[in-house]
Amino acid sequence: MKKNKTLLVSVLFLLISIAGVAQVVIPPPPTPPPGLPIDNGIVALVILGVAYGVYKIITSRKASNV
Repeated sequence: MKKNKTLLVSVLFLLISIAGVAQVVIPPPPTPPPGLPIDNGIVALVILGVAYGVYKIITSRKASNV
């Protein structure tokens, strides 16, 4: 009787260890992209910045001439 219990416990431990190793590992999620891309919006911002600078120069010269 004791030999049957020992055999049963050994088989159970063996099956549990095989089931533990056979678990599917879920891959980690992909890393997010590093920040926002700089698209054609940067060209528009540079153009608007230059236009605003020219406007400020023109208005300051008009104010100093008056």
